[in-house]
Amino acid sequence: MKKNETANHYGWFMQFLLWRERHISERLFLIILSLFIGITAALAAVILKNTIHTIQHFAFERIRETSYLYLIFPVVGIFSTWLFVRYVVRDDISHGVTKILHAISQRKSRIKPHNTWSSLAASSITIGFGGSVGAESPIVLTGAAIGSNLGRLFRVEQKTLMLLIGCGAAGAVSGIFKAPITGLVFVIEVLLLDLTMSSVLPLLISSVSAAAVSYIITGQGAMFSFTLSDPFSMDRIPFVVLLGIFCGLVSFYFSKVMFVFESRLKGFSRYRQRFLISAFILCGLIFLFPPLYGEGYDTINALLSGQYGALMEGSLFEPYADSYWVLFVFLGLIIVTKVFASVATNSGGGCGGLFAPSLFMGALSGFVFAYALNFFPFIDVYLPQKNFALMGMAGVMAAVMHAPLTGIFLIAELTGGYNLFLPLMLVSTTSYATIRIFMPHSIYSLRLAQKGELLTHQKDKAVLTLMTLESVIEKDFEPVTPDMSLGDVVRVFGISHRNVFPVLDEKNVLMGLVMLDNIRNIMFRPELYERFRVSRFMISAPAKIVNTMSMEMIMRVFDDTKAWNLPVVDEQGCYLGFVSKSKIFNAYREVLVDTLSSD
Repeated sequence: MKKNETANHYGWFMQFLLWRERHISERLFLIILSLFIGITAALAAVILKNTIHTIQHFAFERIRETSYLYLIFPVVGIFSTWLFVRYVVRDDISHGVTKILHAISQRKSRIKPHNTWSSLAASSITIGFGGSVGAESPIVLTGAAIGSNLGRLFRVEQKTLMLLIGCGAAGAVSGIFKAPITGLVFVIEVLLLDLTMSSVLPLLISSVSAAAVSYIITGQGAMFSFTLSDPFSMDRIPFVVLLGIFCGLVSFYFSKVMFVFESRLKGFSRYRQRFLISAFILCGLIFLFPPLYGEGYDTINALLSGQYGALMEGSLFEPYADSYWVLFVFLGLIIVTKVFASVATNSGGGCGGLFAPSLFMGALSGFVFAYALNFFPFIDVYLPQKNFALMGMAGVMAAVMHAPLTGIFLIAELTGGYNLFLPLMLVSTTSYATIRIFMPHSIYSLRLAQKGELLTHQKDKAVLTLMTLESVIEKDFEPVTPDMSLGDVVRVFGISHRNVFPVLDEKNVLMGLVMLDNIRNIMFRPELYERFRVSRFMISAPAKIVNTMSMEMIMRVFDDTKAWNLPVVDEQGCYLGFVSKSKIFNAYREVLVDTLSSD
C-alpha cells in the first residue's frame, strides 16, 4: 500500500512539473522560487534567534541561582552539540560558508538535505549555552541548503541551482540581520557569484522578502541601538585611515591564529583530548573575561550606549573599573583572546560562525583605538569612541571576510548609521587593502584555495575549477608490457588508432611509453621483430598526471612539458588513462560557453 502511495505521489509531482513547464516560463518560475526561498530563509532565521534566546533565558535563570554555572554551560553546550551531530546528524556540519563555497565549486551546487535544519539546531544549542561564536554562518548554510534542495526538487539546471543557493544565502543574511542590501552584496563578494542582469532580480527578491518577513515578525528596530551624537568631520579622516590599517592587522591576526590553532586542535585524533583542551581554554577565558560568554552582542550594545563600566562586571578586573588604563588593557586582552575562545568552541564540538566574533572584535578594536588616542593631549582632534566602535565593526568584518561592501552595508543597516557612510567606506577599504597584503584569501576560502577547489570571479580559473579530470580522461589507449617483442607491438599497432602506447607491468604500474614515431624506422623490418623488446625502445613519460591534481595544476604541467598527451596515474603509480590538450580545450570551451550563457 505504501509503495502504491509513493508511486502515486511521484506521478502527481511529475505531472505538476510537466504542467509547470507548459504554463509557467522559466524566468517567472525562478522569481517564484526566489520569493519562496527568501520567506523560508527568513522564517528559519527567526526560529534560530528565538531558539537561542529561549535557551539563553533558561541558562541565565540558572546562573542567577548559581553564579559559577556560567563557566559550565558553554562546555555543556559544545558537548551536547557534539552528541547531536555525531548520533543524530552523523555528518560534518562545521564551517557553513566554506561548505557552500565547496558545493558551488566541486559538488555541482548540491548541499545535503539535512543542512536545512541540522546547522540551525546545532548552533542554537552551542550559542544558547554561551559558546563564543555566532549564529550567522549556520543560518547562511541553512538558507543555501533550502535553495539547493528546492532547486533539485524541481529539477532545475546547474547554473540555476547555483543562483538558488545564492538566493538562500542572501535571504538568510537579510533575514537574520534585517539587512536586504547586505544580503545581496554578501552573495556577490563572499560566495563569489557574478552579478548579472539575469541573477540580480531573484537575489533582490529573496533578500527583500526575507527582510520584510523579519521586520513583520520581530519589529522594525535596528539590531544595535545607536544614535549619532557627534557628526563626522573631515579632520578625522587621517585617523579613520589609521583605524582601517589597525583593523586590517587585527583581522590578519584573527584569521591567521584561527587557521593555525584550529589545525593544531584537529591534530588530536581522539575527541576526548580535543574536548578537554577546548573546554579548559573556553572556561578559563570566560572566567578571566566574562564578555567572551556568548555571541558578544551585549558587549557591543554596551559600547555603543556608553556603558563601559558594565563590561568588567563579574571579572577579576571589576574593582579597577574606574581606571582608564585598566579598561584599555582589559579590552585589549579580550581582542587578543577572542579568537581562542571561538576556535575552542567549534573544535570542542560546537557549531557557530565568524560573523559575530568579527563584529565583536571590530567594535572593541574601534573603541580601543579611539579610547587610547583620546588620552593624549597632543592629538587635538576628538575621536568619538562610539562612532569608532561602529567603524571598527565594518573594518574587521570587511577584512576577515575579504568583503568591503558587506562590511559597509551591514554596519549601516544594523545600526541605521548611514550618516557615517563615508568613514565606513574608508575604514572598510583600507582594512581590506591591508589584509590583502598578507592574505590573498579569506578565512572561508583559504582551505579551498590551497586545494585548488575555489571558484573565483576570474573566468579562466572559474572554468578550470568547474572542470574535473574524470570528464577529460581517455582510456582507449592499447597497453603493452616491457617483455613484449617488436612483432607483438606491431600487431597492437594494427588494432589501435593511437600513436602512443602505455607500458605497464603485471601490477598495472606505468613503466614508460612507446611512441609510434620513435620506432617507425624499424617497425617494417620483420627480421627485427624477435630481436627487440619493448623494454629496449620504450621511453619515459615527460610527466605524469596524478588523479588528485586540480585542473589548474594539470594545465601548468602541460605548459611546462610542452606535451600534447600525458598519462594519468593514481597515487600508487597505477595507470588510469591519458589526458590530452585537445580534450581539455574542448571541455574548457563547453564549460566556458555554459558559464557565459548563465550570465
